[in-house]
Amino acid sequence: MAASNAAASPYSPTQRIDREPELKQPVSTQSRRGQAGRAAAGRHATGALVAVAWALAPLGAAAADAACTAIDDDALRLTCYDRAAGRIAPAPMPTPAPAASRTEAATPPAPQQVSAQASALAPPASAPAGDGTSTQQAATTEKDTTLSKIWELDAADKQSPFRLLTYKANYLLPARYSTSPNTLPHSPNPNNTVTTPLDLDATEAKFQLSVRLKAADNLFGDNGALWFGYTQQSNWQVYNASQSRPFRETDYEPEAILSFRTDADVLGWRWRLLNFGFVHQSNGRSDPLSRSWNRVYAQFGLERGDFTLLVQPWYRLPESASNDDNPDIQDYMGSGELRLIYANAGHALSAQARYSFSGNAGGLKLEWAFPLIDQLKGYLQITSGYGESLIDYNHKQNTIGLGLLLLPW
Repeated sequence: MAASNAAASPYSPTQRIDREPELKQPVSTQSRRGQAGRAAAGRHATGALVAVAWALAPLGAAAADAACTAIDDDALRLTCYDRAAGRIAPAPMPTPAPAASRTEAATPPAPQQVSAQASALAPPASAPAGDGTSTQQAATTEKDTTLSKIWELDAADKQSPFRLLTYKANYLLPARYSTSPNTLPHSPNPNNTVTTPLDLDATEAKFQLSVRLKAADNLFGDNGALWFGYTQQSNWQVYNASQSRPFRETDYEPEAILSFRTDADVLGWRWRLLNFGFVHQSNGRSDPLSRSWNRVYAQFGLERGDFTLLVQPWYRLPESASNDDNPDIQDYMGSGELRLIYANAGHALSAQARYSFSGNAGGLKLEWAFPLIDQLKGYLQITSGYGESLIDYNHKQNTIGLGLLLLPW
C-alpha cells in the first residue's frame, strides 16, 4: 500500500513538474484582494487544514491532497503540499495579521506617504539660519575670534557694562636699550626746545598699563557700543643713580570709542569691526618738555585665520600756533597706522607701522609675547624710527627691550 500511495502522491517528480506551473500562474489584483479577504476571514480554518493535512500525510497522499486542495491562499496551499510531502518540518503557524493590515499591505502606498517616509529616514540636513546660511555655517560665523573677544562683537562674547578689561598690551620691560637716547628734545615751537643736554642712560626700564570699559551697549538696535579706554606708558631711568632715577617720560592717553560690529568679505579678509574714536595724548610736562595732540580716528578690524589686521587712519585736530607744543608732529607720526597680529599656540606677534609722506619719516614696532610658565608670558619689544614715545616724536632711534607681559593680551 505504501508503494501505491507513493505512486499516487501529488509530490512524485512527474506530477510536481506538472503542478508547479499551475501554482505559479499570475493572479489578478482583484483575485488577490478577494483571496486576501477570504484568507483573513478564514485564517484559523486555513491553519487547521494545514495541520490536518500534515497529520493525514502518513495515512495517504489522497487524504493530504484533499486537505490541501481546500486551502484558498496560494502560499499556504503550497506550504501544505510541501509539509505533506515531508519537505519542511512542521512549525507553528504564524499569527495571522488583521484583515485591515493585510489589505493595507497589499495596497501600494500613496506617493505622498512614500515622500514622507523618505524624509523621515533621510539624515537631517542643516537648518537654514536667518540669513539663509546653514546652521553649521552660522556656527562658524559665530565662532570666537580675537576681535570678537576684545570688542564683544558676537553674542557669546557679550559682557555686562562697567567691567574693567585690558586694552592694549600691559607689560614690564626691566631693561630697554636705546641706540641713541634723546638728550636734546626739540620742537619748531621755541618754547618747547631743550637747550641743555639731559644726562640720560641708554638703558632704562619701560612699562605700559592699558585698560578699557564698556559704558553702553546696543545704542543702535542690536549694534553700537560706547567704550572708554586709558593707556599709560612710562620710561624710567631706574639705573641712573646720579640723576635720582627719574621718570624720563610718561605719556597719558585717554580715549572714547564708538564701536560697531560688521561682517563682510574684503579681499579674502573678514571685516569684523568698525571703530570711531577721539584720543588725547600728552606727557603732562611743563615747557620745554611738554608734548600733546588730539586726534579723531576710524579703525577697521579684519581677520583671516590666525591673523588680525587693524587699519587706523586719523586726523589731527588743529591747535593755535602759540599753544601747539609740536606743530610738526604729523610729519613724523603720519596720518595713520597699520597693525598686523598673528596669534597661535600661546604666541602673539605684532607688527605696527606708521609713515608720513609729508615728512618722509615713520616708525616700526615689533612685539612678541611667548609662553614661559603656566599663564606667565615673556615679552619682547623692538622699535625703529620716530615716535617711540611722545617726547621722541621727532627723534630717530632703535630700541630693544625684554620683560614680561603682565596681563593677557
